[in-house]
Amino acid sequence: MVADLSVAAGELGIKYFLISFTDVFGVVRSKLVPARAIASMERSGAGFAGFAAHMDMTPADPDMFSIPDPESLIQLPWKPEVGWLASDPYMNGEPVGHAPRVVLKRVVERASAAGYFVKSGVEAEYFVITPDGSAIADSADIQTKPQDPLSIQNVPLRASGC
Repeated sequence: MVADLSVAAGELGIKYFLISFTDVFGVVRSKLVPARAIASMERSGAGFAGFAAHMDMTPADPDMFSIPDPESLIQLPWKPEVGWLASDPYMNGEPVGHAPRVVLKRVVERASAAGYFVKSGVEAEYFVITPDGSAIADSADIQTKPQDPLSIQNVPLRASGC
């Protein structure tokens, strides 16, 4: 149990925190903040525009502030100076009622009150590729993979020049 993220940062060598929430389409939205700012984020949250973060809002809605859950802290194994945190979006001091994590917490509470418990899991799908991204890294992996629609049409990928 993490009581203070600033202390955890010092003890674990975390330089940055990735404060994340899931939008209504299931996409993770995040903000990378330096460890020196995490105490403020624990109190007030990291600011996001709800409409831009695909939370079924308009530009007329006020900003959301996603408050990190210290108990969700995971130090990234491939980048240990970064700590990942799940968070709950708030607007006008209240949790955003349709945010997926907020909905899940509400369902878990209702199930518990009725004498049930909720089990869930994640189906993580990924491909292990070569460092240059040109091929599947595991030569024993012969399953058909999805292709880039542009490569199917024989249109070469090019930089956009932006």
